[in-house]
Parts: sequence; structure tokens; C-alpha cells
Amino acid sequence: MCLAVPGKIVSINSTDPELKMAKVDFDGMLADVCIQWLPEEVKVGDYILAHVGMALNKLDEEDARLTLESLRQMGELNEGNAAIDDS
Repeated sequence: MCLAVPGKIVSINSTDPELKMAKVDFDGMLADVCIQWLPEEVKVGDYILAHVGMALNKLDEEDARLTLESLRQMGELNEGNAAIDDS
């Protein structure tokens, strides 16, 4: 099963204009995520929904919180051990 996980942007690396990347906090686990193809601009502190290292869309904080809580309840997400694959 594929799973997209919400995370909070903690930093943005724009040094390569062809591939804008962000360091994203997924409930305690940091991962690099490509934000180049998002339809709207994001900034540090914003929440995104990501799958296999690609940001799919921007989320508001409440939607991100509710999704993370649902994942925890299903056992798909443990504190500090997000169910993501950043390979």
C-alpha cells in the first residue's frame, strides 16, 4: 500500500533552481523532499503531503495534525519513526 505522509518544512534549499528541495520533519524524522513541482509556493513552517520524496500538495496545520493522529491510531506511525520512504 502506498502512503503519503504530512510533514512540516524546516528548511528550504533553493541553490539549484531546477530542483528545489526542503528538509521536512515527519513527526520527528527528518527527510529531504522535492518541492519543485508544487502548484503553490511553500515556506518554512508550512505543512506538505509527501510520498517517496516528492511533495504532492500543501496542507493546513489542522489537516496535517488530524492525518498524523489517524496514522498513529492505525499503528502506521510511531513517534519519531514515520512511515515514509525517502529513497
